[in-house]
Amino acid sequence: MYQALYRKYRPRCFGDVAGQEHITETLRRQIINDRLSHAYLFVGTRGTGKTTCAKILSRAVNCLEPSDGEPCNKCIACIGIEDGSILDVLELDAASNNSVDNVRALRDEAIYSPAAVKKRVYIVDEVHMLSVSAFNALLKILEEPPEHILFILATTELHKVPATIQGRCQKFSFKRLPPSVLIERLNLIVSKEDIKLTEEAATKLAMLADGSMRDAISLLDQCISGDTVDLDLVQKTLGLAGQHEITRLVEAILQRETTPALQILDALYNDGRDMASLLNETASVLRDLLIYKLSPDSGLLTANFDHTGLTKLSKQNSPERLFFCLDVLKTSIAGLTRGGSSKLAVEMSVIKMCDERLTDSNEALLSRLSHLESTATQSTVAVNTKKTTHTSAPETYIKQEPAAVSEPLPEPEPLPDPEPLPEPELLPEPEPLPEPEQIRQTPPVSNIPVKSDNFAADMIDLLKNEPSVHALLSAGSKIRADQNENTVTVTVANSFTADLIKSEFSDILKDTAIKLLGRDIIISIEVGETETDEIKRNKLESLSAFDVVQFE
Repeated sequence: MYQALYRKYRPRCFGDVAGQEHITETLRRQIINDRLSHAYLFVGTRGTGKTTCAKILSRAVNCLEPSDGEPCNKCIACIGIEDGSILDVLELDAASNNSVDNVRALRDEAIYSPAAVKKRVYIVDEVHMLSVSAFNALLKILEEPPEHILFILATTELHKVPATIQGRCQKFSFKRLPPSVLIERLNLIVSKEDIKLTEEAATKLAMLADGSMRDAISLLDQCISGDTVDLDLVQKTLGLAGQHEITRLVEAILQRETTPALQILDALYNDGRDMASLLNETASVLRDLLIYKLSPDSGLLTANFDHTGLTKLSKQNSPERLFFCLDVLKTSIAGLTRGGSSKLAVEMSVIKMCDERLTDSNEALLSRLSHLESTATQSTVAVNTKKTTHTSAPETYIKQEPAAVSEPLPEPEPLPDPEPLPEPELLPEPEPLPEPEQIRQTPPVSNIPVKSDNFAADMIDLLKNEPSVHALLSAGSKIRADQNENTVTVTVANSFTADLIKSEFSDILKDTAIKLLGRDIIISIEVGETETDEIKRNKLESLSAFDVVQFE
């Protein structure tokens, strides 16, 4: 039966693991020095060797004839672990065994000594999928493990593993494999399979693998249909657009040519190209342009463009423009996974990249401003150049020597003397302005005779034009006014009336008194008896008629 290449060529010892020497060497020395931990945590992206190293470690610790920390893969223990006949080494998938009951069963079995090998090994893949209660159950045995137990936990999402679990394990981080390591392993595999792999095809497969050895080998396995694997075969098999088509599409987008860009896209769609791969390839090219624009010598390019094409397109586009296109592609790539028409989503992203006015994002605004600035700069340079061209001609004409004059020019006739101007007429002197009226005049002196014996009544009589004051002072029993040369004393019955007069009506009383006396005076408000003895007596007599008060 046919076996997949990534399984057929899976490393069987630490020395065969590519690109993870910082981990394999450490594990090998621990085995040699017998300094193994009871729990390991392998962290890294997919296809970087986590499960492979876990299986190698499980054989190395139980190998009957280890060699320099490596398993021999020939003894009964190594063969039994490899074919799964030895049950003391168990590999679990936490994605399907994530309940607390599964972990409790594992913990109950772990206390027993291994039956066929030295150590009982549990390999838990995708450990971040365990539930919270399952992690709590696993924590107990990690705190106090038996001597014959070895846990190897593997995960691609370290942030989902509780800190209490991480603190009880030795953590090893698996890094992404560089394209050179992937290409070297692919060439090794095709040499054993007696297949020819071109350099361009190997580079393309390594780029698509994105640092994953398993993905690179699986893509190679998919493309093998004959004795030779070239770039054209890889593109057709994987549904990729060619380098020429991608270049034309990117150039049309960056030059804001919507119709040609949509025509290229439609041709690629009808040719059976995968839309998600098309967006990824376009994003890779734009990413190279942005990196080349910002840092040409950084060494971070993916070799999708030659330096001539990168230089040409980078000069025509600003970083804001490239960043906007990448932002649109990122959103479109994420939206393809949610279903719907893939062609429609890609067409919309292409139209948006060609015309930033169709989006309201900050990146689109920055791209439009950058385009306006560059256009304004070019217009200014053109205008200055035109002005320089027009102003240079008169300077040349001025520098030319005048033509020789054969006859002398006649002298100009003298101008007639100007007529004397008439003397200006003297203007009449202005009449003196009238003196300004006084802003505040003294109230006119009234001719009303002053009745010194009934001064209060005269004041009340003049206050008829002031209803509020007249109502307050109309009763003679409520006010008594005395006047001397400069002061008029107004005596009221209570302090409330006195305060009210002082705050509201003092100026009115003063003006009324001045009208009566004909001179400026001072108003004095006092509280005291205002009723005469005769008035009091009349009131008491009226009250005695009703038997309220007896008057003698």
